[in-house]
Amino acid sequence: MWAGLLWGGVTALAFVAVPLLFARLGSPAVAGPVAASLFEVVGLFSVVSAQAGVLYFLFFCHFTLAAYRKTALILCAVAGVSALCQLGWVGPQIVGARAIGGNLALWHGLGSVLVLLQWCAAVAVAWLLARQPTASGSQHVLR
Repeated sequence: MWAGLLWGGVTALAFVAVPLLFARLGSPAVAGPVAASLFEVVGLFSVVSAQAGVLYFLFFCHFTLAAYRKTALILCAVAGVSALCQLGWVGPQIVGARAIGGNLALWHGLGSVLVLLQWCAAVAVAWLLARQPTASGSQHVLR
């Protein structure tokens, strides 16, 4: 569920909402702060849900993690760390670069890479967990 919600949130924000903001509001000075606040909300959701995913794999899987669960655990951590970097490092750099004339393209590019990393991690976790074996050893219907 985490992976699906995160993937959907990042997809809706990065590929639909933010491009529409810049297209409809006309001015980057108006659309930028709105987009930043939306990215902050999705970033916070990513951090919280990645922590929940890590805790789930560590405490509810009885420390006998199959390879796919170990991979999903690592991907949850990657999504959380990239969201923390986006929120605590890149976001403020973008605001600062816009205010004092820094390298805005560099920070936007790095922010885009971090958002793409969260998106890819969420897709991979959803795919891994959807293909996990059932208790009887057979695969789910998703083939």
